[in-house]
Amino acid sequence: MNQPAAPAAASRLWIRNPQAAFTANQLDASGGVVVSGGTIVEVLAAGQQPSAPCRQTFDAGSHVLLPGLINTHHHFYQTLTRAWGPVANAPLFPWLQNLYPVWARLTPRDLELAATAALAELLLSGCTTAADHHYLFPAGLEDAIDIEVEAVRRLGMRATLTRGSMTLGTGDGGLPPQSTVQAPEVVLADSERLVGRYHERGGDAVIQIALAPCSPFSVTKEVMAESAALAERLDVRLHTHLAETLDEEDFCREMFGLRTVDYLDSVGWLTDRTWLGHGIHFSDAEIARLGAAGTAVAHCPTSNMRLASGTARVLEMEDAGVPVGLGVDGSASNDASNMILEARQALYLQRLRYGADVPVERALGWATKGSAAVLGRPGLGQLAPGMQADLALFRLDDLRFSGSHDPVAAMLLCAADRADRVMVGGQWRVADGQIPGLDVAGLIAEHSAAAHRLVNG
Repeated sequence: MNQPAAPAAASRLWIRNPQAAFTANQLDASGGVVVSGGTIVEVLAAGQQPSAPCRQTFDAGSHVLLPGLINTHHHFYQTLTRAWGPVANAPLFPWLQNLYPVWARLTPRDLELAATAALAELLLSGCTTAADHHYLFPAGLEDAIDIEVEAVRRLGMRATLTRGSMTLGTGDGGLPPQSTVQAPEVVLADSERLVGRYHERGGDAVIQIALAPCSPFSVTKEVMAESAALAERLDVRLHTHLAETLDEEDFCREMFGLRTVDYLDSVGWLTDRTWLGHGIHFSDAEIARLGAAGTAVAHCPTSNMRLASGTARVLEMEDAGVPVGLGVDGSASNDASNMILEARQALYLQRLRYGADVPVERALGWATKGSAAVLGRPGLGQLAPGMQADLALFRLDDLRFSGSHDPVAAMLLCAADRADRVMVGGQWRVADGQIPGLDVAGLIAEHSAAAHRLVNG
């Protein structure tokens, strides 16, 4: 294998001889990887040595090495409404109708705490890049995405932050209360502001912005179409919820006279710029259309089970050319932000649909290379020369792993849930199972107090 020219030893780190490695490709990383300048510069097979000296080494002999996990669909603010009794046993529409009035009370500090909690939980689960879909902008929370940008930067992660919107309130036949909707011109102007201020391009981008009208039952067709046009002009991605429940399909038929994919096409969204949250209820013909267009899907297995929404046809979508990744979804329908456990859920849910021969490695691929494709980030999600040095290392020394034999299979089958080490862009962001500099106990105390205030008005 041809390797890039080796830079000076002082800048090179050899993560050496892992217990096992999953590369999300055909490369053998049994000997580890060499990191320099924020990227992977060498991938070594068993017994190989780096091509040039490395001043730093990390002995990974007790670790399973993975590419950093990538979360393609989340709602950070929902960490404040986990396991809330009134919606613990509700499907999507009643769940939303009960929660919207609570979420409408969200304050800037609430969002800062919620986003920090979500990102920290993701990071500790081996996640290095997260996509968040924030669509709530009640009075006083107009700078929600700016707040999230700062939270991402403090944690040292990467993120695709989507400027969501709701413009179709209850007064116009939509689902959200009027206090949570915005005028279309406000949405579009702020979307352009955020792209201009924060959107980074290139393989090493930290913050990217996408445009994300919330769902067919909360935005008008005009805003969907205008968002698609704006995204094309600004060259950014598009995101929305689609085909999550049969109720949504019924709504689209009644409101627009169209099935969900026809609706998507009618507003200019059937494109490889788009990724969809959930994507459960598609016909064979619709899956073929999505694949032909390159439209991607964020599979959210835990949320789909929690709300009894249905089971996405992931293998059929991939076979049709649909890029598929994983999302934890909001922490009021998961109710967690743990990417390695989400990969386990995806494996089991898809086995329930297709059979026990769905490989562990395929589910890990959805959480890494697949998710990178969904977000349009080809420089992430694999262990290979030239890829970003975003890595997750897990130890298998807990009681749950005792007696296991295949370390990669054990990651999912024995329910690994916390990374020991996580690197983003060549920098350690988790060390010995902790996030350096983050007061987790203090965060829990303040976040819990905010959650109590929010649900109690």
